[in-house]
Amino acid sequence: MKKKSTLFLLFIFLFGCEANSNISSKSTSKEKPEYLQTDAHAALDRPYSQAVKVGNMLYLSGVIGRKPGETQLAAGGIVPETRQALENVKNTLEMNGSSMENVVKCLCMLSDISDYDAMNAEYKKFFPKDRRPARSTFAVSLPIGAKIEIECFATLK
Repeated sequence: MKKKSTLFLLFIFLFGCEANSNISSKSTSKEKPEYLQTDAHAALDRPYSQAVKVGNMLYLSGVIGRKPGETQLAAGGIVPETRQALENVKNTLEMNGSSMENVVKCLCMLSDISDYDAMNAEYKKFFPKDRRPARSTFAVSLPIGAKIEIECFATLK
């Protein structure tokens, strides 16, 4: 009896997984990615898009604290770089039909984890207390001496 009930439960589980798999693959197969970038970004021939839109989601590539069109990072360290990186995120979101209010997940990469508290103080200014996205933060080696790189996922308006 125990063997039959175990087989029955296994059948139900496998059938349920297959049914769910078919439903999700059917609903997402029509949602082709749209690769988004400004003309300025395209002219640089970087190996990534600034954002990718799939269905109701917008996935942003990581941004650093450099003003658009400039080669230098925002002067002054982690706080101004965090502020500029988040302004860059905000601009990219708005250019592509979203906003900071629609951000659901961020990934913050710091070149020095001891900058965590200072980064958080500036980061909080961009996300109201009741609308803070999920987030991961860790230390990595970043390009051009940047102190922070931020990547975000957001829903469309």
